[in-house]
Amino acid sequence: MGKVFAVVLVIITLVSVYPIIAHTWWPPPTISTTGPSVDHQMDETLVGTGILFISSQLILAGFVWAFSGNGKIKFWPGGAGPVVAFGIVIVGLEILSLTFVGSKVWAAMYMAPANEHALHVDVQAEQFAFFFRYPGPDGVFGPIHADKISDGSGNYFGLDPANDVSARDDVVVGSLTIPVNTAVLLTLHSKDMIHNFYVPELRLQQDIVPGLDIPLHFTATKIGRYEIVCTQLCGLGHYSMRAFMDVMSQSDYDSWLKQQSGD
Repeated sequence: MGKVFAVVLVIITLVSVYPIIAHTWWPPPTISTTGPSVDHQMDETLVGTGILFISSQLILAGFVWAFSGNGKIKFWPGGAGPVVAFGIVIVGLEILSLTFVGSKVWAAMYMAPANEHALHVDVQAEQFAFFFRYPGPDGVFGPIHADKISDGSGNYFGLDPANDVSARDDVVVGSLTIPVNTAVLLTLHSKDMIHNFYVPELRLQQDIVPGLDIPLHFTATKIGRYEIVCTQLCGLGHYSMRAFMDVMSQSDYDSWLKQQSGD
């Protein structure tokens, strides 16, 4: 039975690894300037951990095969301590090296400041929708008044255009529209509870926490429509909480913004 188990173990190991090597369940092609770095880091992580996983399983299968009959391991040089220490050192070095390399990619996405000329879009998340606000022709966002937020009247950001001049031309829409190859800065807010902003093609995912204004910046490099989803379980309607990101040429974006502003 021991040799049968060894064979089954090898088969399970190879079957488990195949979908990863074949990219069976792989993210869609990236469309952001930082996406290739994320993909490269993921490849390095999967290669490193994959080598350790396959090696450990094959070694285990080898021991089971060799000592499945009457054979017994009567003595191991130095006892079990050196083997355990070796495993800890190897895994520890791998984790440290992946962390060191990955921290650079992470910092470029989440710690580095956005381009000073980035297009600024305000994002409001709530059960169970996203809303996006643009500053309009004056380039200034109107102030938010929490007491004026009302879904019933469509005032998702709590604007007071009657008293705040800068709020009168703000554009509020249900989809994120941006020009291609342009730096974009989002300011993420949550109205009620923790939500999440995730666009697989951007390789970006950010929790949106109530009470915090969270910045997120990126540059989209391909025209198209991409889905925005919430990946935090935020209630019974969580499954339906999504929006779309439309990436347009600069001229199409200018026309779209002009139309939304009513000019």
